[in-house]
Amino acid sequence: MKSGKTCDSCDDSSCSVREKQPGEGDEKFAERRLLASRMCRIRHKVMVLSGKGGVGKSTVAVNLAAGLAMAGKRVGIIDIDIHGPSVPKLLNIENARIPAEGESLRPVEVDCGPGTLSAMSIGFLLRERDDAVLWRGPRKFGVINQFLKDVDWGELDYLVVDSPPGTGDEPMAVAQLIDDADGAVVVTTPQDLAVQDVRRCITFCRQMSLPVLGVVENMSGYSCPSCGETVGIFGADGGRVMAEEMGVPFLGSVPIAPEVVLAGDSGTPIVRAKSHSETAKAFTRIVRSLLETAPG
Repeated sequence: MKSGKTCDSCDDSSCSVREKQPGEGDEKFAERRLLASRMCRIRHKVMVLSGKGGVGKSTVAVNLAAGLAMAGKRVGIIDIDIHGPSVPKLLNIENARIPAEGESLRPVEVDCGPGTLSAMSIGFLLRERDDAVLWRGPRKFGVINQFLKDVDWGELDYLVVDSPPGTGDEPMAVAQLIDDADGAVVVTTPQDLAVQDVRRCITFCRQMSLPVLGVVENMSGYSCPSCGETVGIFGADGGRVMAEEMGVPFLGSVPIAPEVVLAGDSGTPIVRAKSHSETAKAFTRIVRSLLETAPG
């Protein structure tokens, strides 16, 4: 299905939403058509996954989305980490409220030109910032479906999906609902403990028929500002070696730096806050690789 088409004008005779599935009711059929019409208007869909928490996956997702927008692309980022949404904080939009137009919801716009960046997160729906979300699988699937189906993302070049750690309900839901995703960017840190879990994440992608666009090794080294020596606080090259062993692309290493923490806490992605830093340059190289892999 091509960008710009809707399910009322799609000329693809192989489109799976042109006809009802066996036993499918009218309501489910209408919902599936609406979801497809939203996704048809998004050229590229990229999931950001990690097999383990604490590897900076959300920071990577936000900086990739911001980097794509800074490259002139129309970008959306959807935060499906139901129990620990980080995107609103990382983009300084914690107090935003979701605008509605008729039966559709509008994502929250973020200033990150020359392209555009818009965001959706469960964090926008919480009454209080500290509220806990006590949901089981079916309800999580429902809200992810709603974010994809009922949010009017408009015409996008890229939709970046920030998933929670692991291979549970949320990434499974997205992999099932977006059947034409470009693939996944898998985030790890260099140490063996993280790499072992990321191997399982890559296996998950293969079992879900989700292409692996590549591995990002985050927190890969710290350069001392005084002497210039680089210290591998979490080890070195674990992500690169694992990518080679598993036969997937290695997108690059992102160094650890205090300004990443400061940028995250202030809600300005490091690619925008400190564009000349080594960390920002590393993210920019990864963005460039994604643009070369999936141009347009």
